[in-house]
Amino acid sequence: MEICELGNKPDLGVIPEKMHAFAVRQDRFGEPNTSWKREIIATPKIADDEVLIYVMATGINYNNVWAGLGKPVDVIAERQKNLNEKEDFHAGGSDCSGIVWAIGSKVNNVNPGDKVVVHSGWWRPDDPWVQSGKDPMLAKTVRIWGYQTNYGSYCQFARAQSHQCQKKPERLSWEESACYMLCASTAYRMLMGWKPNIVEKNDPILIWGAAGGLGSMGLQISKAMGGRPIAIISDDKKNDFCLDKGAVGVINRNNFSHWGLMPDVKKKEYIDWVKEVRSFGKAIWEILGEKISPRIVFEHPGESTLPTSSYICDTGGMIVICAGTSGYNVTMDLRYHWMFQKRFQGSHLSNDEQAREVNQLMIDGKIDPCLSDTFSFDEIGKAHQLMYENKHPYGNMACLVNATKKGEGKE
Repeated sequence: MEICELGNKPDLGVIPEKMHAFAVRQDRFGEPNTSWKREIIATPKIADDEVLIYVMATGINYNNVWAGLGKPVDVIAERQKNLNEKEDFHAGGSDCSGIVWAIGSKVNNVNPGDKVVVHSGWWRPDDPWVQSGKDPMLAKTVRIWGYQTNYGSYCQFARAQSHQCQKKPERLSWEESACYMLCASTAYRMLMGWKPNIVEKNDPILIWGAAGGLGSMGLQISKAMGGRPIAIISDDKKNDFCLDKGAVGVINRNNFSHWGLMPDVKKKEYIDWVKEVRSFGKAIWEILGEKISPRIVFEHPGESTLPTSSYICDTGGMIVICAGTSGYNVTMDLRYHWMFQKRFQGSHLSNDEQAREVNQLMIDGKIDPCLSDTFSFDEIGKAHQLMYENKHPYGNMACLVNATKKGEGKE
């Protein structure tokens, strides 16, 4: 078979020579509505430890906005240089629900026909660090599937490593199942992966960007683990959404004006800055009903918020960060950091165990995928453009791939 149309499922195990995909090429790097185009490309071959997945739906993540822009990294050139890959395109997508279509000779954890979701932690199985049994997310070969690797979930047939596959929640549709795993697993590792600084009963947890895909998962996981999450937002219209997802209270950061790089501690501006930070801290106390500071600060804006996060974090607490959406330059008053023995922890994606644990929370109905909107396959560029322009709805977005209509896949 040369190719089949989207939604026209061939017999299980039959692999067309070509497939439909959304891809980026270097000559059209730019905004998503022009960089992402529908193409017909060759269906990828799989290695012994890999699976081919008939993609039913895909989530939308900001990493493939970057891929389309060609910055901060040209992912095509990087793979050609460091992985010796020949493809001159990037067919991305880091969140996936679908059906296992074919498996490599060494795969024993899934079978053709299994309904799965895919987490985005990818690493070389022959990496000595991985083979030693240590956390594979700290291996030198780790990559983000569908961003730093090719043939992701924007393909009719995606290629993944078998260990990435997790059971699809039966209660969810294809699009609901497709939208949550990258954000949920990332948030879970941030909150539960860095002992002893993990969410415990009644812990105050500060969640930046709480109405977004990552933040909404942070709220729900904190609540599910017994914590008291405080949501930080930029628009009062997001209040009800955050409260519904488990926040014990909400703070609009636009009620404060001290964001950005911290002033020099030797200048008067620093005194004014501290006053604003303390006012922000008092707002947290008012929500909690007691003078207690966050045990964990769930960071991802970076440059604009990190000085505040460092200051208001509790003694012995942790600021855990997975991104720098507002910038990468870091300032903080180190006196408050070392004297109160706070932890500043970087975190990235998740390992298999963490993905499995957060997926079980989803299966058990303890967290919600927060699907905000679903688009067609041909609207993949549009969905990324909304994200690029910060006009996307709260929570997570999905696009149908082989699923023919919304709501399919529930059992």
